[in-house]
Amino acid sequence: MTYTLITANRNYSSWSLRPWVLMKALGIAFEDELEPFTMPVNYEAFRSFSPTGQVPALIDAERTVWDSLGIVLYLADRHEGVWPQDEDARAFAQSAVCEMHAGFPRLRATCTMNVGVRVRTRPLDGELVREVYRLRELFEEGPDRFGGPWLAGQAFSAVDAFYAPVAFRIRTYGLDVGGGQAWVEAMLAHPAMRQWEEEALAETWREESHEAELSEAGEVIADFRAGA
Repeated sequence: MTYTLITANRNYSSWSLRPWVLMKALGIAFEDELEPFTMPVNYEAFRSFSPTGQVPALIDAERTVWDSLGIVLYLADRHEGVWPQDEDARAFAQSAVCEMHAGFPRLRATCTMNVGVRVRTRPLDGELVREVYRLRELFEEGPDRFGGPWLAGQAFSAVDAFYAPVAFRIRTYGLDVGGGQAWVEAMLAHPAMRQWEEEALAETWREESHEAELSEAGEVIADFRAGA
């Protein structure tokens, strides 16, 4: 069985990161295909491999699986370790994954993923403060309940993968998640996350709309990307 996982720019593509880091962490082999964001809307170009015109997409022989959650569910039917074995931990992990997939709209809009930079943010509005506090709750509760260092126990699982982009966001924008920072540091140190970051820093292309979002979030105080 050989999968092809199609993702976009390492620096920007938070949804791509989720299945990529999960498959790397679990040792699920795949061919890595990158289709970069070259314009604000890439729908027509991405429609050639994804029915939604979005990334990520997983190709399994003649079958295409789309959406990060759809891919994770598909992999869970075929590979052990995607979800925790413990029922309580699995219930927590699945609930938290769904919460991330459907929620945190202010975080997504205000603190877009940009791996290679550091931003001094403007004062956070009330909605974003609430979302950051909710992240703190999740990042403290999971390891405390299930023994850590990961969100649902001693083994990396889908819930860690789904919050992986948030770990980069927290570092980029200097968000305070209290005791949840221990999970953030563990995530950033994971070999798969470090590989993703190295590839993000090596990218030289820039997409204007993604870069413009940075200036709206605050002042860029450091840029570690190639060519900066």
